[in-house]
Amino acid sequence: MWKTQETHIILNLFSSIYQRIRDHEDRAILLGLSMVFLSVMMYFVLGITILRSYSDSVWTDEDCCTIVNSTIVWDVNCSYSCGVECWKSSRYPCLQVYVSLNSSGRLVRLLHNEETHDSNPECFYIPKCHKDYAATHAMVQDISQRLRTQLTVQCYVDPTEKADSAIMTQIYGRIAVFHSLFWPTCSLIGGTVIIAMVKLTQYLSIMCERLSRIKR
Repeated sequence: MWKTQETHIILNLFSSIYQRIRDHEDRAILLGLSMVFLSVMMYFVLGITILRSYSDSVWTDEDCCTIVNSTIVWDVNCSYSCGVECWKSSRYPCLQVYVSLNSSGRLVRLLHNEETHDSNPECFYIPKCHKDYAATHAMVQDISQRLRTQLTVQCYVDPTEKADSAIMTQIYGRIAVFHSLFWPTCSLIGGTVIIAMVKLTQYLSIMCERLSRIKR
């Protein structure tokens, strides 16, 4: 009788331990699947934003640009927010910068980045529209003077020479793509490793159970 009770106690203990292990395994698999799903969604979002912009960018080759001219040519009208559904007109100075490419000697217009080309390809830099035009003009004038003192700057050009402009900084460069893909990749690898370890543990437990039955 005592042996029967001890046997039941041991079986209940092993059953409880096994159930806890199964619960932890289910949670681990759920965590792994969630990480994989999250990384796939992040890949999708990045694919239609940063990766698409990176693939569409034509300024891929690095070059050295010599500043030829940096001049404020005219003012551009803009509007700024003054409250809810309230917009007022202002203006900002258009700074045009021309550079000579050291690799080919071509004279092209220099832009700040890809977004500048999409907003206004005539101007090097597009400041945020403000009410105080004098402050905006002073800021753009300071940028112009700094470019003149640098003489040469690093720039990015179109290797096919179809674009008549170069950019000074890349928003969607290789480094930006690497940083944007780093964490989704880590999440995907981590989730896959968790699922693989749980499946490996389940497989080993099944093999151990089969071996114990064979020995009996």
